[in-house]
Amino acid sequence: MPPGKTSEMVRLPRVIGHRGAAAVAPENTVAGLRAAAECGVSWVEVDVRLTADDGLVLIHDDTLDRTTDGSGPVRAASLAGVRALDAGAWFSSAFAGEKVPTLEEAIALLATLDLRVNLEMKADAGDEAATGAALAGALRASWPADREPPLISSFRYDCVAAFAAAMPELPLAFLMNWSHKDWGTRRTLLDWRAIHCSQHRLTRQRVAVLKQSGLPVAAYTVNTARRAKTLFGYGVDAVFSDDPGALLAAL
Repeated sequence: MPPGKTSEMVRLPRVIGHRGAAAVAPENTVAGLRAAAECGVSWVEVDVRLTADDGLVLIHDDTLDRTTDGSGPVRAASLAGVRALDAGAWFSSAFAGEKVPTLEEAIALLATLDLRVNLEMKADAGDEAATGAALAGALRASWPADREPPLISSFRYDCVAAFAAAMPELPLAFLMNWSHKDWGTRRTLLDWRAIHCSQHRLTRQRVAVLKQSGLPVAAYTVNTARRAKTLFGYGVDAVFSDDPGALLAAL
């Protein structure tokens, strides 16, 4: 069953684990999700992209090189090939053997850990519609009916538009840095429920402009309590952090 339609505003917690807890455990991995839960957060953000055979895996980059012992484009590798790689040793020998999770594996673990999630779609040029449609199909098939729905975002508007066409009942976040000039035109095209903006671009005045939308504003990626407190003072509702436990403790 698909998640139920939600018309209410998304309520974001003050601190969201970025790529799981990317400063504590290898990003976008099972270990990273477990670390985030141990840090005490209730939400995490992870990245999702397609393999050559249209599998959905958690990985940020368009290539395998940085976060696995493989190389080359993710989109050129099979799901089985990606799953055979080591996604933990690059971070620390303590995580050697960690695998790249499938979306289905991550969904099951999120439910076990009682974590809500922001799924950020990553896509190569030309793959936007396929990625959005694939994610919608996977969520319809695998998302537990009794769980709060995921929040969907992408820097690629066409990804989000394709997802929304296939699954309009799920909440969407407009992902931007301040250089985006299309917020004014695209803000009314889809049913956005939140705005996620680079913290480096945010000032008190810019936050005030964004807050005029009536939507919650979240800033990425914030790793110091000083900056988090400044942003909260501007009116930001939530921050994404690589070290959410430390940030929660400091706040």
